[in-house]
Amino acid sequence: MEIADEPQALLDRVKALGSSGRRVIIGIAGCPGAGKSTAAAWLARSLDPTGRLAVQVPMDGFHLANAELVRLGRRERKGAIDTFDGAGYRDLLERIALARPETVYAPEFDRRVGEPVAGSIAVGPEAEVVVTEGNYLLDAEGPWPGVRAALTEVWYCRTPETLRLERLIARHERFGKSPERARAWVMDVDERNAERIRAAQDRADLVIDFPALGIGAPEA
Repeated sequence: MEIADEPQALLDRVKALGSSGRRVIIGIAGCPGAGKSTAAAWLARSLDPTGRLAVQVPMDGFHLANAELVRLGRRERKGAIDTFDGAGYRDLLERIALARPETVYAPEFDRRVGEPVAGSIAVGPEAEVVVTEGNYLLDAEGPWPGVRAALTEVWYCRTPETLRLERLIARHERFGKSPERARAWVMDVDERNAERIRAAQDRADLVIDFPALGIGAPEA
């Protein structure tokens, strides 16, 4: 599979995909802590600093609410594939792909409170590129093949495992977990999800070597 490590090559690739006049939707998949959010934010910002022509729409906005996760008995493994509204995410991407005369609103995940917030991101009619990122864009079960079908391309974001785990643990600590709890969550929850994500990487159109791009430290 092709591996990309040059930022300009990625920007040129997206611009070439848009030559047909259709809205381009780029998905960035990868394990927790690989740098998906950082890569998506960089890509959207580099294509259009105003945030109007290139818009970032994260999959994390489709986390189920904590109260619903408690009701379902899934709160202690938040981030697993069945803790997201995958069908809702698929439907939003399909609307974004088709709706040019109207504004489509997407939810955003607020890490400060650990909950999604509806209607936070506007994808206006002028948007030419939408960049979305998440763990399960390449998964083959349930509604996820529909997610893949709505995307123009999916890139798999890869970071060395030692670095990825270090930064993932640090992120959990930054949002309130003790060092012990953060490490336990990463190894017991995040890494179980990572196994599933890695198994699907061959379905990607492109692998991006995150550290080689030199665009910042991974956030997600």
